[in-house]
Order: sequence, then C-alpha cells, then structure tokens
Amino acid sequence: MLILAATPIGNLSDASPRLIECLETAGYIAAEDTRTLYKLAQALGIKINAKTFSLHEHNEGDRVDYLVALAAENDLVVVSDAGMPTVSDPGFQLVRGAVAKGVDVTIIPGPSAVLSALAVSGLPTDRFSFEGFLPRKQGERQRLWETLAHETRTMIFFESPHRILESLESALAVLGPKRQATVSRELTKKFEQTVRGTLAELVEWAKTEPKGEMVVVLAGAEATQHQALDVVDQVLELVAAGSPLKPAVAEVAQAAGVSKSELYDLVLKERKARG
Repeated sequence: MLILAATPIGNLSDASPRLIECLETAGYIAAEDTRTLYKLAQALGIKINAKTFSLHEHNEGDRVDYLVALAAENDLVVVSDAGMPTVSDPGFQLVRGAVAKGVDVTIIPGPSAVLSALAVSGLPTDRFSFEGFLPRKQGERQRLWETLAHETRTMIFFESPHRILESLESALAVLGPKRQATVSRELTKKFEQTVRGTLAELVEWAKTEPKGEMVVVLAGAEATQHQALDVVDQVLELVAAGSPLKPAVAEVAQAAGVSKSELYDLVLKERKARG
C-alpha cells in the first residue's frame, strides 16, 4: 500500500512513535529530498534501512507509474520535507495514480502548518480554504485577491519572509485596511510567533523584516461586506449629486476603511435592485 507519513514542521518532539517505527522498518521510502530524510533520521536517532527514491515537483510525473507499481506489491512510505505530503508538497499525482490502480492508500497523521496556523489564529475555523503559496508576481497576486475578495470562508496561504510585506500590501489595497488576518511564523520552533490584527496593522509589522517561513490566515469577507453595505447609500448620494461612480466609490471606501472592489460590486447590485 501507499503510506503518507507526516513529519515535524519544526519541533522534532512532534515526531510520533508510529512515524519513527515506520521510518525504521520501511522497505521503500519516497522522499521530497532524500538528504532531508536522512537528516531527520539522524536527529531522531534512527537508521533508514529502506531503499529511497526522490519524489519532488520536477520528477513526480515521470515516477508515478513506477512507484504505483511498487506500492501495489510493497508498502511504500511517502514523506515531504516537513508536514503532510500532498499539501503544497509532492504526492498528489502519486496518490491519484494509486487510487486509479486500486492500490490502498493510508496515512500516518501528524504536524500540519495549515491547521496549526488556523487553530492559533483566533479567526473562524468552521469553514476555511487552503490556497497554497501566494503568487510571486505582483499582478498575479492582485488578481488572486480580487478573485477571493468575496470569499466568506477563512483563507490560509503560505508565504516567504522576503515577500510577506508586498503580499500584505497588495491584500490591503484590494481588500481594505480593516480586514482581519494573522501571520504565523516559525511554528513549533523556539521563536514561534503569531501576529494578529488588521491588514493595515500587519503591513506595519511586516516592515520590521520578520524572518522564517510564514502562514497567512485571512478572515472571510462577510464582516467586510456588512461594513460596505452600510455605506452604499453614501456612494449613491454622491452619484446623485453628480459625482462619477468610481471616484465616489473610492472616496467612500477610503473614508470607511472598506474594500473598493467589494463596495463597487455592492453599489452595482443595489442600483440594479432599485431599478
């Protein structure tokens, strides 16, 4: 069968006894980086006796058939560098291939940066979406925020320290300064930190050049939409007095601290509703 095994995201004490036993006794292991696997084993005080294979984003497609065939006859353990395989890490194509061939897939649960950041955020956890790594290019990031502007679920993103400031700034520009969010960095490590506040407050924090891999948790749009509804009439009053629509939306959005794009959409809907 195929065994997806979660590894520590920082603190080695989070390695479960089941994970340690599995790594010690496995005959075959596919790892995102075999060097990282051996370093983990050394840190845990165990020895890897398995035949190992590299499985990363550049070779997964080429190795799926071979590894699925291997898993059909043997137990094949899959690990990423940290956390759960397949979650913004290699393994998805392999799991899909195994399922298609009727190969059993099981899991050794463990640490997850996604769920850890969500749990400590203080933001709603009843409905959420994981959006993976934020785009590197500014234009693509802006389009992503525009696409998600009306998403009502809590959203989770990965980001690197050298792009966190510009990513938060682009979110603020599209979603407005009052949208609640958190940034968790160095989860489970010595200098773990979770910063909570509005996007405007987090932008100021990010200017201090924080270090470490980061997880951004962003509140859904519901609260912001309610704020925008309160000021729709103000926009319509300005338009009735002769102001063009877009400048009126920009003026009111800035004064009220709401998203221009959300307010604009709400005004259009209200005008249509009123005929």
